[in-house]
Amino acid sequence: MTATATATAAPQATTALQTPPVPDARPETLGLSRPRLQAMSDAFKREIDKGTVPGVTVLVARGGQIGWFEALGKQSPAGAAPMARDSIFRIFSMTKPIVSVGIMALVEDGLLLLSDAVAKFIPEFASQQVGVVKDGKLELVPPTRPMTVQDLLRHTSGLTYEHQGDGPVHKLYQESRVRSRKISNAEHAALVAGFPLVCQPGAEFNYSRSTDILGRIIEVVSGRTLGAFLTERVLAPLQMAETGFSTSEANAGRLAEPFAADPWTGDKVALFNMLEQPVMESGGGGLVSTTMDYARFCLMLRNGGTLDGNRIIGRKTLELMASDHLGPGVAINGTLLSPGHGFGLGFAVRKEAGIAPFPGSVGQYFWSGIAGTFFWIDPKEDLFAVFMSQGPGQRDYTRTLVRDLVYAAVD
Repeated sequence: MTATATATAAPQATTALQTPPVPDARPETLGLSRPRLQAMSDAFKREIDKGTVPGVTVLVARGGQIGWFEALGKQSPAGAAPMARDSIFRIFSMTKPIVSVGIMALVEDGLLLLSDAVAKFIPEFASQQVGVVKDGKLELVPPTRPMTVQDLLRHTSGLTYEHQGDGPVHKLYQESRVRSRKISNAEHAALVAGFPLVCQPGAEFNYSRSTDILGRIIEVVSGRTLGAFLTERVLAPLQMAETGFSTSEANAGRLAEPFAADPWTGDKVALFNMLEQPVMESGGGGLVSTTMDYARFCLMLRNGGTLDGNRIIGRKTLELMASDHLGPGVAINGTLLSPGHGFGLGFAVRKEAGIAPFPGSVGQYFWSGIAGTFFWIDPKEDLFAVFMSQGPGQRDYTRTLVRDLVYAAVD
């Protein structure tokens, strides 16, 4: 595996966030330690040599400027091409923050309220029941209140993901066509509305298909496909031309791919074909993108909702999104939220300086993708980072590793 680490691109000096990057200054001028950033790259080279992941990209920015941007290893284990700064990745759940910004743009347009019932836009949700397991059997009870748009954004809807448990409701998801990329967003929403909820709306944080339902609400309210709406309101204004629900055949040589089998478990790894245009444009996990494209999205967030004179979202709206919306009364299920963290409207939010087993700042917000991509915004340090890889089974490890190493470089 040693040869994988030799196929690397030289680290980029500090650059402005433009495409292509334009040299601007050194990392030291941004309060970033070059030796520590190099140590970060060396650490990932070791992981590539060990066969943890085929390759990665790491972009670190401070003060709105790139202090480090490096591509390491191979783009695909089956090919010879080195990982590149413009390699294309499945970003899976890093789609969610983009769609969440899109739904909040409609809130700013006055076309919906966070307190609106989901059934107002998708009538099938009006008859949804809550599943309660008693004596090993699933019983259905009525919801105590309607599921709202805010519930979808903060994952307190009572919806779930088929891989988030093995209870009777999860099994209904698993046995359905809910994972199909060949059904429409409308068909998917109707299917999910037919499943019982795993809890009462507002009672628990359950990571779920909620953002897919937000994508359908965007379609209903805007009268456009989710892809067309996101392009018009978010992607095109941010010059995120490489981000979409698929990419063209002309980009076949730029696709980042995982190992065929997980290097730790030996399980088969199967991710969707980025060249295939899906029928369902998944608001929860369907986008593909590049490191620089997502960095431009991050820079817009860092700027309070604007980039290059284009306002995507209002400063106070973004402040609301990046605040905790769970509070002490909401139970947190699963392990996705580390200790000391809550969840806002589309992002996880750090509430405590300590407790979590990795560094950060109170007010930091972030999310990740199941295939190994990750980003965070740290307003206190005026720092953001974008990490890209295609290693699903190693995602928890690489996320923590990149956080440790980036923060070690902050002077």
